[in-house]
Amino acid sequence: MTLQQMSTPFRPLGDSALVVHLGEGIDPAIHKKVKHLSLLLENSPFPGFIEAVPSYNSLTVYYHPLTVCSLNPAYAKKSPYQIVCGFLSKLIDSVGTHQTFKQRQIDIPVLYGGEYGPDIEYVASFNRLSVDEVIRLHSSAEYLVYMLGFAPGFSFMGGMDEQIATPRKESPRLAIPTGSVGIAGKQTGIYPLETPGGWQIIGRTPLDLFLPDCSPPTLLQSGDKVRFVPISSKEFSSLKEKKQ
Repeated sequence: MTLQQMSTPFRPLGDSALVVHLGEGIDPAIHKKVKHLSLLLENSPFPGFIEAVPSYNSLTVYYHPLTVCSLNPAYAKKSPYQIVCGFLSKLIDSVGTHQTFKQRQIDIPVLYGGEYGPDIEYVASFNRLSVDEVIRLHSSAEYLVYMLGFAPGFSFMGGMDEQIATPRKESPRLAIPTGSVGIAGKQTGIYPLETPGGWQIIGRTPLDLFLPDCSPPTLLQSGDKVRFVPISSKEFSSLKEKKQ
């Protein structure tokens, strides 16, 4: 089934945004379509386009309603939502999984366990594994950043080995330290800022994920490939010192 054959690929989100639904579930092939449509919009934006925000299987498109309508009198009888849907419908034919785009490969150093990974023993026990096996499995996979959300720069990653999948905590912590690496179900992610959260924390990275003085202001972006690299406490302290 092509995207155009889907019953309703578009859904309004307020009066200045819409969601383009490109598939079901968490799937790298679907996310490729999301990323391709996002890149097409960035390279050929319509008048009034603000930004496109990728998620697992959809793209949220933000726009200025007045600008969308005012730049083409022929659209006077159409709503901004209808105009943007029409523009996106033309782009959708160009979206396909056969297309390629440059993906960044980013290594994230992680100090696993101990005070930096207080839940790693629970993850091991829940899955009937040793702590060393949890570390090996978590650090041997290649992950895809599907989306950013929840907090500035928080990365939702897929590709984790199901042998270490673990449910969220029943009672979230009030404060999870910056750089904490966690597991929630079949996903893994990194907390870019100290914030409440319910993921199982298995380690911590000394890298900064939220970069407010940079553009874009986050280390990771949707579509990036990530690998976690185990480090020692000495290496962690050394990397921390280099940032200061």
